[in-house]
Amino acid sequence: MNRFAKSLLVAALVAVVGMAFRVSWNAQHDVARTVGADETAAFLYPFVVDGLMALALVATLVLTGRDRAFALRVLAGYTAASLVLNYVHGLVPALRGGEVRMQLADWDPANWALVLLATSLPVGAIFFGSDLVAKVLHHREPLITDQDETDHELTNRLGSDLQESAPEEASAVAESPAPESAEPAPAVVPEPVAEVDPVKPTEPPVLRPVAAVESGPRRATGRVPQSARTPRPTRTPDELLAEARSATASWSDEKLTAEAIRKAVRTSSANGRTLRDALKSERAERVVSEAEAA
Repeated sequence: MNRFAKSLLVAALVAVVGMAFRVSWNAQHDVARTVGADETAAFLYPFVVDGLMALALVATLVLTGRDRAFALRVLAGYTAASLVLNYVHGLVPALRGGEVRMQLADWDPANWALVLLATSLPVGAIFFGSDLVAKVLHHREPLITDQDETDHELTNRLGSDLQESAPEEASAVAESPAPESAEPAPAVVPEPVAEVDPVKPTEPPVLRPVAAVESGPRRATGRVPQSARTPRPTRTPDELLAEARSATASWSDEKLTAEAIRKAVRTSSANGRTLRDALKSERAERVVSEAEAA
């Protein structure tokens, strides 16, 4: 999907969410007035509920693993709560306008549950919203180990060798000489020669062994098995961070770049960027701690 199609899709999503918020705004505003909120609080109430839903949706696009599952649960929970409030608003016509304090249901336990739901949503938005923002700010991409990078580079190199060997074989076949025709040579009539003295037999020539010409090493035509590869030590993310911390201890902040770190510890570009962010974060925390101690 190209960039224009993605932008159009995002614009359509924002338009649908905006219209849905406007439709749901009346119901949540009237319910908030019914449970005791003043005019300002009732005006802000729909922004709290639907705003947390939008925040949870963005968090699901950024987070991974358990954090993403937590964001999905928050999104599902607040969506269900908004649905319940809209349902109660449509079921009880007297709620429209929110001018009079009244029960949300005739059965007391149901009324207590609905009031608890409506009043607990703002408090839950503070808790869950703060937790989601903290998870997004502290989210980091996993480090790529040296072994994974070696396997990827080896696969790319073998694929390029296969593509290069095919044209070479085709050119070798094209340059091979064509076989000569098997036509018999014309017979030659010997001319008469004068008689000569017999020639003494000579010794046969001595044949000396000659070393065979060795051809160059053949290129690999497939994936090298794991047992035939040269063992290479694999460094863990903690070891990479320790080496980078030791190598850059005397560096200034201007010299602390991803490319310089990559060359210093001999790792990938992705690891260099991750190590740069981690080292800058450590230096910033160290400065803050020294300032607090002073």
